[in-house]
Amino acid sequence: MTGIFKANNVYNTFLLFVYGLLLKLPIFLRPRVPHEQQIDGFLYKALLKWLHLFGSNLPIIYPAIAYLLLYTQAVSFNKLVTELRLMQKPNYLAGMSYLLVTSLFSEWNMLSAPLIINTLLIWVWARMSGLYNNPRPKSSLFNIGMAIGLATFFYFPSIAFSALIIFGLAITRPFKLAEWLIALLGIIAPYYFLLSWVFITDRWKGYQFPGFAVTTPRFSQTNWSYAAIIIVIFCSAIGFFFVQQNFRRQLIQARKSWNLVFLYLLVATFIPFVNATHTFEYWILCAVPLSALMGAAFLYPSRKWFPQVLHWLMVAFVIAISYFVE
Repeated sequence: MTGIFKANNVYNTFLLFVYGLLLKLPIFLRPRVPHEQQIDGFLYKALLKWLHLFGSNLPIIYPAIAYLLLYTQAVSFNKLVTELRLMQKPNYLAGMSYLLVTSLFSEWNMLSAPLIINTLLIWVWARMSGLYNNPRPKSSLFNIGMAIGLATFFYFPSIAFSALIIFGLAITRPFKLAEWLIALLGIIAPYYFLLSWVFITDRWKGYQFPGFAVTTPRFSQTNWSYAAIIIVIFCSAIGFFFVQQNFRRQLIQARKSWNLVFLYLLVATFIPFVNATHTFEYWILCAVPLSALMGAAFLYPSRKWFPQVLHWLMVAFVIAISYFVE
């Protein structure tokens, strides 16, 4: 399977859809209705209320939307990895890895606020990577800030991804105070419009400002899931090793994009520590940068049997967790 997705074949977009559908078939066989959490933003809560009108009689709508999001995120992120030349050659391994790693944990296949904002964060990462040679960065920075601000309306702790802008600017561009202020204005802009709407409609009494809590993340998982976590870490470590080996051979823009991937992973790992609700679904924010590293682990090894064994081992875990554990 890794051999198929190593090729830059136009048909792989369709094959990726079928591949993900087969991996995630259990979510359609046993649809799960998502429930709002304390830390979720008002837009996500409103979306759940609207979907409840249809989902109460047709619960399969929830896994259908979740899979559509996962698939489009996999395809768009894979396209960006190719365009930014993060890999030695164009392939579909990053998209394959994203669908594979999200299949290892049932919480990552549910419709959730972090799953929705992954789409925004992929776009933010792409625009940050393009700042290096952008002749007019100010409009891009404002839009990036707006995307982060909008993401907090779905999941407020995602405000931590403001660090991606701060450190991303330090990595990609020389310091210019105006650019930093424009990015900050972009983050604030959605709240300006929100508070204006609250004031005009006189809803001050019913409005609650979203918050966060600094806690130690806790989650309850089976031994199979812990083994899957170890495999993901092992695969990502291998990918990191090969990325470092090929780092100096890459273009400057590709190296800066990889640095943003590492920063993305660092911020995503930090998010559950500012989360008042302890569920594993919030760790899905790590899936995007992890899939880039896993894609490298499937591409670079000289021994062809190694990525094949690693891939099918992870598929075996998906089958075991989906059909025999839950």
